[in-house]
Amino acid sequence: MEGKPAEPVLRRLRDVILWADSRVGEYLKYGTVQFAYNGDLASFVHHDKKTATLMFNRGAKIKGKFPHLEGTGPSARFMRFADTGQVETLTTELTNVVRAWCEMMAPPRVKRKNKPGAGGRRVWSKPRT
Repeated sequence: MEGKPAEPVLRRLRDVILWADSRVGEYLKYGTVQFAYNGDLASFVHHDKKTATLMFNRGAKIKGKFPHLEGTGPSARFMRFADTGQVETLTTELTNVVRAWCEMMAPPRVKRKNKPGAGGRRVWSKPRT
């Protein structure tokens, strides 16, 4: 990101994504920052200008209505940001996209069965003296 014309936009986007959900991490892939949780979430593309674009690799699968998530193909979706002001304007929507991804990719929750008669609580006996 350092030295890129879009550096302020890229840094602010990075902050928003990483703060949106603690399960999201980042790493370098194909020479750009990749954000992921149980699979690749998004990466910066077209960031050699003063603007930045986030590509959500499997954005078409993210459940929810996100008006600024662009694209009609079977997989990828894009969010475009002209400047840091637009990042601020779209912070809530971007945060919701990240959280929706994390919920979609989270392992299924396992329901525990309670023992009959215990009411879901552990029953302790008194120590013998």
